Amino acid sequence: MPVTRDAGVRDPVVVTGFTATRAHKLSPGQKTANRVLATGRAPVEHGFAHLKNWRTLTRLRTDPARATHLLRALLVLSNLEVNC
Repeated sequence: MPVTRDAGVRDPVVVTGFTATRAHKLSPGQKTANRVLATGRAPVEHGFAHLKNWRTLTRLRTDPARATHLLRALLVLSNLEVNC
């Protein structure tokens, strides 16, 4: 699962984990790689889950730049709520 990126490229990259089948079990290295991906993905998924609790987002009709600022503010508020 090598991922190479050019230093000048700022496109998002989707990295998926290894999949085991009945005939092909995962090696210890592949299991470790999946665990590392999961630990990095979990906080992001939790952030999305917290954003779903903000009902104001269901009525959001604005440009992406303004929506980004609003989402960042809501994530900060969600993190404050979780950490307090």
